[in-house]
Amino acid sequence: MLCGAVLLAGPLAAGARELAAEIGEMVEVEVATVGLAGFGGPPVVLLREPGVREVIPIFIGISEAGAILRGLAGERSPRPMTHELLGGVLDGLDVTLERVYVDAIVGHTFLGMLELRLPGREETLLIDSRPSDAIALALYAGASIHVAPKVLEAARNIEYEGLEEQVVVALGISVTPATDDLREALGLPDRPGVLVSDVRGPAAEAGVRPGALLLEVNGEVPVTPLRYLELVRDTAVEEDTRLRYWQEGEENELKITTDVPPPQPVPRLRHDVPGVRT
Repeated sequence: MLCGAVLLAGPLAAGARELAAEIGEMVEVEVATVGLAGFGGPPVVLLREPGVREVIPIFIGISEAGAILRGLAGERSPRPMTHELLGGVLDGLDVTLERVYVDAIVGHTFLGMLELRLPGREETLLIDSRPSDAIALALYAGASIHVAPKVLEAARNIEYEGLEEQVVVALGISVTPATDDLREALGLPDRPGVLVSDVRGPAAEAGVRPGALLLEVNGEVPVTPLRYLELVRDTAVEEDTRLRYWQEGEENELKITTDVPPPQPVPRLRHDVPGVRT
């Protein structure tokens, strides 16, 4: 269905839905993890909004929630899922997914857009999309995600609960529970904290590597991945987040901006150490 929309988008562009917000007004966000609305409600994707230190929930489907979690964990299905199929089609046509937008909310339904760049065409192409599909595709392809201010405001009223044992991403650092098996495989110390499974952006440039044990965030221990997200969210406005981590037998400290790091395709997991990416 989506693939057909891409192939036919040229002649259909005049009648397509237009963006409901100005691109320059939208806020770039970071996909943090997946949770549930209310208590045991439908799944939501949690987006970290750096400017006001908030985490914003967006309603998604069950299958898309699984796809997003697998993307955050660096996992790929044995056979292509919908977003992976579309990503393969775009690659085959030499089409680049530049940005994903969540630009409107109608009732309880969020609306999204894909921004595509086609070879030999100066202007980008906008394709109407469900945000859940668009976000899963953005993680797969390494595209940035932008949300309209009105959507952010409306989504702040949605109550949600996180899933304690799932992978969480904030500041470009992906963390998972530091299980006994992983501690033994990686030679980690017997101290509370969460395992760094992937790093990108400023944290990677500063030397943080997959396999590190994150010990403190702003002076407090992140005992679970979700607690890590909460501590990052609580960083004071206009201040950097302070991290302490164990890596290769040494403790290190780092101050890192709360800005959203540049997107990149999610790498696959290492085969020798489950839970840690290449």
